Amino acid sequence: MVRDTGAANAIAPLAGQPAPASMIVDLARLEREYYERTPDVDDPTQLVSFGTSGHRGSSFRGSFTEAHIAAITQAICDYRRGQRIDGPLYMGKDTHALSEPAQRTALEVLAANGVETIIQRDGGVTPTPVISRAILVYNRGRLQHLADGIVITPSHNPPADGGFKYNPPNGGPADTDVTGWVQRRANLLLRKGNAGVKRVPFAAAIKATTTHEADLVLPYVEDLKHVVDMDAIRASGLALGVDPLGGAALPYWEPINAIYKLHIAVVNPTIDPTFSFMTVDHDGKIRMDPSSPYAMARLVGLKDRYRLAFANDPDADRHGIVTPSAGLMKPNDYLAVAIDYLLANRPEWPADGAVGKTLVSSSMIDQVARRRGRRVYEVPVGFKWFVQGLFDRSVCFGGEESAGASFSRRDGTVWTTDKDGPIMDLLAAEITARSGKEPGEHYRTLTAEFGTPYYTRIDAPATPEQKVRLRQLSPESVRESRLAGEPIVAKLTRAPGNNEPIGGLKVVTAAGWFAARPSGTENIYKIYAESFSGETHLDAIVREAQAMVDAALR
Repeated sequence: MVRDTGAANAIAPLAGQPAPASMIVDLARLEREYYERTPDVDDPTQLVSFGTSGHRGSSFRGSFTEAHIAAITQAICDYRRGQRIDGPLYMGKDTHALSEPAQRTALEVLAANGVETIIQRDGGVTPTPVISRAILVYNRGRLQHLADGIVITPSHNPPADGGFKYNPPNGGPADTDVTGWVQRRANLLLRKGNAGVKRVPFAAAIKATTTHEADLVLPYVEDLKHVVDMDAIRASGLALGVDPLGGAALPYWEPINAIYKLHIAVVNPTIDPTFSFMTVDHDGKIRMDPSSPYAMARLVGLKDRYRLAFANDPDADRHGIVTPSAGLMKPNDYLAVAIDYLLANRPEWPADGAVGKTLVSSSMIDQVARRRGRRVYEVPVGFKWFVQGLFDRSVCFGGEESAGASFSRRDGTVWTTDKDGPIMDLLAAEITARSGKEPGEHYRTLTAEFGTPYYTRIDAPATPEQKVRLRQLSPESVRESRLAGEPIVAKLTRAPGNNEPIGGLKVVTAAGWFAARPSGTENIYKIYAESFSGETHLDAIVREAQAMVDAALR
């Protein structure tokens, strides 16, 4: 059982309802601000800032403008030169309104720097996992002239937002040593008025000999049979539905149907940068989050029309699975089902391949992995921690509690090193086709064996100074020896899988745990908690967790 992640926060009156006209973004103004607004370099919120998913912002807030994208792209060009990365750069964009102008700006800079750049032909959109896979396929067997990539997306963020990510030659999200370098270089360029940015007009950039328009759709689609059992899905004749949520995966479902002779109904074929077709998320904003029951209200309403339905966010790196028995599955629940199934049905996977999870993911994953004789690789929040393991086959599956995951090809080799929503969708169909039970039914089997986990996430206020202290806590900061009536068995400030700082605290008992992490953007900290002993026990964990953290921060 999972409480709504908005627990302890008010649910907006419009949550789950169609977005009213007053909420629809003004696209003309958004683009005008992108080109005309000059960032205030004395305002830290208007500088380039690479978080776990690249630079994000909005032209309305002066944090995602032409100047930002020109500076970031030049910084990436400078980084490539310094690292002698001189293969092609694959660049994709999603369907957010700011993604198209940002791609134009980036192409102007890439062409001026002589970077061989590959984009989807005819101005098309490209999901994050397609870029990751393309990089890895190009680099397979190569030791030099390696490819890398850029994905222009703010993921599931609201329509007025933009995002810009860099994926190095390992195909996954860039690590902090890379993003830190790019961020510092980009901000130096910004502070100097972008005088160090090389650039040509778009008309010249799109026709440059270094710019290549290619079809990135069919190579990805035709390769899917090597990661998911598409024959089993076809033979089952399952009634399947998909809602791309107006995102970059939309152009992929028709070719998937055609090539594999499937009958996946696209229940929403609309691409609209305002995303006006969405139902409102828990906080009263339009957000294309396939793990939110509010944003997914329309697809959940169709749950009895299909044996299985699924959705992805605008860059298709997240997934949402809807079944007749469970409705919208909680991300942790589906991760456990997917891992259990894959470990039992991928005989060519290396026997020592670990299961990757973030430290705020459900302990049901640990139970499943233990039953299948697999090691759990528990890391801090952020998919970047799975990249090397997926790349070198030491990790066969990497998943986040926020509905992002990827896994190895059927032969055990790397598929993508970034999150892949469509393969998680199709895996749900494979599970149903081969077992005769949909993932919601499989999860009930797991809870019958291991018990029902109760999971929640809440937000608590914290000053900037307290957030810094939370990041710097040591295990000794927690003086208590018991949590919710049970002995504490672990106090963690570093992840057990890779010994990296978790940026907060995790406290574990035999039947439950909590983790506390500061928000990167708001004056709050987040508490994640789970109990295998019921809601009353979960309430006690949360209550004592807040008291422990507050005491440690004094």
